[in-house]
Amino acid sequence: MQSERHAEALARATATLAPVAAAVVPAALVALLSGARRVWITPHERPDGDALGAALALQAILEQRGAEVAVISADAPAAVYDVIPTIGRVVRTAPAWEPDAAILVDCADPARAGSAGALMAALPATIPRAILDHHVSNHSDAPTAWIDPTAAATCEMVTLLGIALGADLAADNGAIASALGAGLIMDTATFQHGNTTPRTLQVAALLLAAGAPISEISRRLYRSRPLSQLQLHARVLGRVERSDAGRTVWAALSLADLSATGSTAEESEGIVDALAQVVEADVALFLKEDGPTATRLSIRTKELGPDATKIAAVFGGGGHARAAGATIALPLAEASGAALKAVAELRAGASAS
Repeated sequence: MQSERHAEALARATATLAPVAAAVVPAALVALLSGARRVWITPHERPDGDALGAALALQAILEQRGAEVAVISADAPAAVYDVIPTIGRVVRTAPAWEPDAAILVDCADPARAGSAGALMAALPATIPRAILDHHVSNHSDAPTAWIDPTAAATCEMVTLLGIALGADLAADNGAIASALGAGLIMDTATFQHGNTTPRTLQVAALLLAAGAPISEISRRLYRSRPLSQLQLHARVLGRVERSDAGRTVWAALSLADLSATGSTAEESEGIVDALAQVVEADVALFLKEDGPTATRLSIRTKELGPDATKIAAVFGGGGHARAAGATIALPLAEASGAALKAVAELRAGASAS
């Protein structure tokens, strides 16, 4: 009986979203993917749940059409993304065959995809490329680029693309729906962020009906932590600092912190969101040492606060108005000063205008 109800719910959700997909998915993208028989799909470096979910779901969707598809990532997926059933299909080297289409997901440029992006860039210019991304900072003018900043996640877009391609999103015991659900949950923080729209919830309803265990995915992504991660967060959050009369809060993580707690860099996920909970602040910065001369910067801002993409843009990064990131080509100690200066100057410019 429950399976019948899910099937009916899936049919209703698909019928609701079919005209939406027809309206927003570019015809050129549908044509490219309908005819492709060998496809490379590449997420950005250090792929998160949205990039991985979008890439792996698109792989399965295209395989339903008889295509041979490889998901190539510069970096191995973090253990937390084992919630995606097909995560083991991600490879880090190019297959022996050459594609007739190459797809970049969840980022604007192959340069953001590290070594996997370099493989894509090295392909003959005659091989068509496509970009699927939802970041507002993506200004790509590629001929086959679908950039939708109104989408909460690239997985929301891939769901609509799957509908446009006539895919069975309930196939493989819900594996496709689970991959897409993971990305949707990751980029909305279980539908808590302001990027959640009515369409986002319609997509989530479809994925739930298609077999995505939404509550279990949410639990594993947001409410399941190894002890080492809790110890790392406690260590870093114990050093929170403030600037701009308390309107900016920030904390930094060094490689020594990882060693002291026996944790991995991936286990720092969530620290910036904890910082963003500080009531008095409208900007949260989290800096993570990435080597002797490189620091990763994660940014969260609140409504009426500074635009996070403008802070990230100072260092060549991007993202969304309320969540963005960049890599600063400075040691950790210097990078923190540079980031704080960027925020202060942005505030001063806003005040002057």
